[in-house]
Amino acid sequence: MNKQSEIQNPKSEIQLGILGRKIGMTQLFGEDRRLIPVTVISTDPCLVVQLKDMDSDGYKAVQLGFEKQKEKSTTKSLRGHFKKANVSPMKNLREFRLDDISGYNPGQEIKADGFFKPGEYVDVTGTSKGKGFAGVIKRWGFKGGKASHGSMFHRAPGSIGSSAWPSRVYKGKRLPGRLGGKRSTIQNLEVVKIETEKNLLLVRGATPGRKGTLLIIRKAKKK
Repeated sequence: MNKQSEIQNPKSEIQLGILGRKIGMTQLFGEDRRLIPVTVISTDPCLVVQLKDMDSDGYKAVQLGFEKQKEKSTTKSLRGHFKKANVSPMKNLREFRLDDISGYNPGQEIKADGFFKPGEYVDVTGTSKGKGFAGVIKRWGFKGGKASHGSMFHRAPGSIGSSAWPSRVYKGKRLPGRLGGKRSTIQNLEVVKIETEKNLLLVRGATPGRKGTLLIIRKAKKK
């Protein structure tokens, strides 16, 4: 499948979302007085920086900017990019492909309270915590060998291939290596509360990454 057909395929289209910064986790009491673990996400208003269309770019997309930064910390080329949209320099830029971009304009604010409602479900994407080098038991959940005295096999991966055939290790074999630090998406997290004045979004459960991780929040695909 070529790039153009991939863009025009509706299954490859990405929903518009908002950007946020993970603050941490806390707890709330629900209406039934049960404790709800929630992740607090700071969602400063995202600004529409650029609109891309089929004529000029070959696909339709909305580019959002998140978190203002000083002009002196912005490269000269990006300064012109932001100036063209008449918005202040932003730290983060992310692109969302859409079928229809007619409802958006450069400089427009996208806020959480205008996009989500309590009780709705969202998919949250971010970079998971990097945990460094890990063995197969921690990384892949291997059972391991006997823990009894005299055993010479505790946490090793074991045999990884035969010598006669195929005389090699298959690609994708689960082995020790770097754990975490990858793009990850948690699906179907419920929006518990939106604090409009502080631009905070509270979702049920945990989201990827440590405190301060940049997150992409979209409406849930499977709900």
